[in-house]
Amino acid sequence: MNEVVDAPSISDSIDKARFDEWFDKRFEEKMQQRKESGTGSMSIIATKGTMDMAYPPFILASTAAALDWDVSVFFTFYGLELLKKDVDLQVSPLGNPAMPMKMPFGPDWFKDIDWPIPNILMSNVPGFEKLATTLMSKTVESKGVASISELREASLEGGVELVACQMTVDLFGHDKGDFIPEITQWVGATTFLPQARNADICLFI
Repeated sequence: MNEVVDAPSISDSIDKARFDEWFDKRFEEKMQQRKESGTGSMSIIATKGTMDMAYPPFILASTAAALDWDVSVFFTFYGLELLKKDVDLQVSPLGNPAMPMKMPFGPDWFKDIDWPIPNILMSNVPGFEKLATTLMSKTVESKGVASISELREASLEGGVELVACQMTVDLFGHDKGDFIPEITQWVGATTFLPQARNADICLFI
């Protein structure tokens, strides 16, 4: 019959103070190696589903991935719209006074003008949101900026982990078949938050 013998504790085998000293030194060395290697990590929480607010998470995610960072993006509430197969996003200028209107046509001096549009005009002109979306799309195209679909593809090619909020899916009754198959996880905040806590950078957008 084999006799079970308890493994000796650290205090039984080596002096605890020496072990703590060795551990602290080793930890500092590992952190320094990581810093020198340039490898970072970033977690982004994307909550908006408009065209203008779709750019920040994908620009940051694709750029960080190009720098060889570990990146994950958690899409929750209206942010889930950014993960659908058919990306049909609108610009919502109403209540966004910092948003300038740009004209995608005409001479450069004309295109560079910021057109401040009063909220009362935005809310009372039929089809103004569609007009703003068209102008924004044309401006993005004329400036040679990548589309949302292209930035999303660049993020995926860079290894960005796209995470969908399962609670939001259940809340709004989304059909998972409407979303891109590259979604890596369908989880809740409880699962994602520990990952965000351990990231070097965590952003809420």
